Amino acid sequence: MYEAVTATPAGESTVGRFAATADRQGFDGVVVRDAADADPGFDAAAVREEFGVDAVDAVELAGDDPTVLSGALADARREHTLLLVRGGTAKLNRFAAEEERVDVLTKPMAGRGDVNHVIVRAAAEHGVRLEFDLGPVLRESGGPRVQALRGLRKLRELVEQYDAPYVVTASPASHLELRAPRELRAVGETIGFDAEQIEAGLAEWGELAARNRHRRSGEFIAPGLERGRYEEGRRRTR
Repeated sequence: MYEAVTATPAGESTVGRFAATADRQGFDGVVVRDAADADPGFDAAAVREEFGVDAVDAVELAGDDPTVLSGALADARREHTLLLVRGGTAKLNRFAAEEERVDVLTKPMAGRGDVNHVIVRAAAEHGVRLEFDLGPVLRESGGPRVQALRGLRKLRELVEQYDAPYVVTASPASHLELRAPRELRAVGETIGFDAEQIEAGLAEWGELAARNRHRRSGEFIAPGLERGRYEEGRRRTR
């Protein structure tokens, strides 16, 4: 299972501090989800060697104009293992859900954000993961917490209806905000998820990272096609 974190300079804790805490809490890895202009500059191999957990480089694109975001997708896709786009409005949510280059639509229910059957069905068709952000449920109280619960319950119902892919996170910006999987399972129950569904959403970050790392390797040609010995031999004899 993986947790998606915001490290320094945008967050409050270093990748190393997140990794050490994640290891103690039973995570297999962390996804470092910083903005394009807030590169934490970490060495994934060094993190794994020192802390025993995987560290995945990710970028989270945010903005108000889908046209501008669309122009940034190509470079972001090429430079990072995971590509996330932050939602929060119907326009942004639909843009990300319909864009196959996007791995995860984050915070779709934040602010004025909402989802409907069109957005969730598009995400299912294009393989875009919808993010269940449990952070507001863990860290807010009163009205904001009630609103967050309501939004997550609605999202869960639609995801289950259309069998859409999803990820789960507590969106920590500090290692002190990291919550163990058992705590996230308990929160998941309040929105109608069972323990296995929460664990699947946490594990999906790692599955995405493994898939994309393979796609960026020299062995990958296209979905269902691998570069084997025959293909390598042909290239050498040309």
